[in-house]
Amino acid sequence: MVVLGGGPGGYAAALYGAAAGLDVALVEESRVGGTCLHCGCIPAKELLQTAEVLRTVANAKEFGVDAGTPGLDLSVSQQRKQGIVDRLTKGLEGLLKGRKVTVANGRGRLADAGSLRVVVDDGTEFEGDAVVLATGSSPRSIPGFDFDGEVILSSDHVLALEDVPARTAIIGGGAIGCEFASFLADVGSEVTILEALPQILTGVDADCAAAAVKAFKKRGITVHTGVTVEGYERNGAADGGVTLKYSGGEGATSLAVDKVIVSVGRAPRTKDIGLEGSPVSVDERGFIEVDPYLRTTADGVFAVGDVVATPQLAHVAFAEAIVAVKTILGEHAIPIDYSKVPFGIYCHPEVAFAGLTEQQARDAGYDVVTSKHSFAGNGRAMIIGETDGLVKVVAEKNGPLLGVHFVGPWATELMVEGYLAVNWEALPEEVGAFIHPHPTLSELFGETLMSLTGRGLHG
Repeated sequence: MVVLGGGPGGYAAALYGAAAGLDVALVEESRVGGTCLHCGCIPAKELLQTAEVLRTVANAKEFGVDAGTPGLDLSVSQQRKQGIVDRLTKGLEGLLKGRKVTVANGRGRLADAGSLRVVVDDGTEFEGDAVVLATGSSPRSIPGFDFDGEVILSSDHVLALEDVPARTAIIGGGAIGCEFASFLADVGSEVTILEALPQILTGVDADCAAAAVKAFKKRGITVHTGVTVEGYERNGAADGGVTLKYSGGEGATSLAVDKVIVSVGRAPRTKDIGLEGSPVSVDERGFIEVDPYLRTTADGVFAVGDVVATPQLAHVAFAEAIVAVKTILGEHAIPIDYSKVPFGIYCHPEVAFAGLTEQQARDAGYDVVTSKHSFAGNGRAMIIGETDGLVKVVAEKNGPLLGVHFVGPWATELMVEGYLAVNWEALPEEVGAFIHPHPTLSELFGETLMSLTGRGLHG
C-alpha cells in the first residue's frame, strides 16, 4: 500500500496497514503529522492552555491566593508549544519506523492515469496494490483578503504570533475562529468576530451556541452575525493596521484593527497530485468523491481525511483510515455514520457535541423531546469557578438519544459518555440510571437525562 500524505489520515492508514501485515510506503513533503500536529489541533490547544493558565492566575484572588497581576511572555508559550510538537513528531516517526513503514520525504503525485504508482519529486517511485490519498487541506481565504502574514493572517500565521495584537478582527465564527477569539481575548486583545451566518458555531445546537455567545460577551468579545465583509483600507505606517468595511448586522459598518484573521474553513489539497486526467472524480469544490468505504472512482485508489467532504477532524481521518485499510484487506468494515461523530471546540467555555441538534432532529421528522441543565447549579462547577454553560440532550419521544450537547467546563472530555450513548442508540432512562460520582461535572449529564423521565432530582 502506498500512502500519499503523512497527516492523521495518512499516518493512521500507514500504521494500521503495517500492523495488519501490509508492506507500506508513505510519502510526505514535510515532517509526518500533518496540519493537526504542526499547525492545527496540537499547537492551537497548547496556546489555549496558556490562556487558561493566565486566566486562572488572574482570578486566583477569588480563592484567597494572591499571585499578583500575571504577565505573559508569549515567546515562552511558543517555545513550549514547539517542544510538544517536536516530541509528538519524534514519537510518530519512531512508531512508523518500528512498524517498518518506508517514509519518503518529498512531494508526491500519482504517476499516471489509472496506475497505482506514486512518484516523488526526487524521482523515487512506489507501486502498490492500493493507494491511499491523504494530502490534507490548507486555509481558505476570501476575495480581497489574500494572506500576507503581517496584517491579514491565516490560522497558520496566528499559531506563530510573537506579540499579542491590541485589536483583532476574526472573519468567520466557526470552531477555529472561536478558538482564536477565546485565546486572544484571554491574553489581552480586543476581539471582534464577524460572521456571515445568523449564528456563530454553525452546526452547534442553537441553545449551546447562544450560551457560548453570552459567555463571550461577558469576557469582552464582540460578536456580529449576519454581516458581509466587503474589504479593508490600510491605516498607514503609523500603526500598521487596517479599517475593515462590512455591511449587515447592527451598529457601525467599519472597524479599525491591528490584525485580521480569516477563518472561513479549509480547502482540500487536491491540485497537482496527479488527479488531472485520472479516473479519480473530484467535485467542483476540489474534494475527492468516495463511497462509504472511502473508495474513489478509480480501482484501488482510496481517499481519507480533509481531501474528502466529511468533517475535517483528525479523529474522523483516523476512523476513515481504518475503514479504508480494512476494505483494502478484504475485511468487514463498518462505514462511518458522520451524523454521530464527536466534535470538540476548545474555546472558553468549551463546546462539544455528538448527534443531531434539536432543529436537525425536528427537520428529520422525529417527535422530539429535550432536556437541559445549567452548570450554574452544579457543585463541582461552582468549586472550580466555571459555571457558564449547560448540558442539553435531544431524544426521540419514547425512543433513543439523538444528540448530546455540552457547553461549559471540560465539555470536550465530558461529552465522551454522551457520544457513546448516542452511537449505542441508548434510551435516556438507561443512561440516566448509571451512577455519576458526586460532586463532578459529569453528574449534570445524568441529571439532564433523568429529567426526561419526569423524575429528575434537581430540576
